Amino acid sequence: MSKRLNEVAKLVDKSKIYTIEEASALVKETAKAKFDETIELHIKLGIDPKQSDQMVRGTVSLPQGLGKARKIAVLAKDEKQKEAEVAGADIVGSDELIEDISKGKLDFDVLVATPDAMKDLSKVAKILGPKGLMPNPKSGTVTFEIGATVTELKKGRVEYKNDSFGIIHVPVGKASFEKEKIADNIKTLIDAVVKAKPSSTKGQYVKSISVSSTMGPGIFVEQKI
Repeated sequence: MSKRLNEVAKLVDKSKIYTIEEASALVKETAKAKFDETIELHIKLGIDPKQSDQMVRGTVSLPQGLGKARKIAVLAKDEKQKEAEVAGADIVGSDELIEDISKGKLDFDVLVATPDAMKDLSKVAKILGPKGLMPNPKSGTVTFEIGATVTELKKGRVEYKNDSFGIIHVPVGKASFEKEKIADNIKTLIDAVVKAKPSSTKGQYVKSISVSSTMGPGIFVEQKI
């Protein structure tokens, strides 16, 4: 561990569970890198990730945004292309967009598609899937509501989904954010995950919550919101 990481680690009491407000202030202190580190929330759930009826997945609009302009690509036709352009989509196309993707051109962070265009994406599914870029109805990226979806994504709508260990990892802002904005986003995300509790889950649903910057240590957060 480098000297910098050692010094940062000393700021965090590993035996303590911090309030959201305390953790939001502390995570800014631990972000000592020379770039604007991303702040990420980690929620460990008491679910069986092997059971499909216990998967926790959804979307939520963070009130303070993400602090990063995401490039949105839209696969659609005719009027829906115009709707996407008006809403501020960075890339809009149909067959030509699929052709670019097939060549490995993935110059976007999120891909949104209309339901009638999904069949055309099957030929590039093996390219998009591993990158986590394949549109999905559950994440709200397969929709005819193109304009509203692009607008929400630009403002800070994020997707949350548990991994194979039952843990959710979601960005909630940047180290340059004011601590109040980080806290606001954390509260909103925790609230959304709590409301998404599967009915088949038994026992304690939320096992632990922690927040960290890109290069910083984990900070345990209390579950009260």
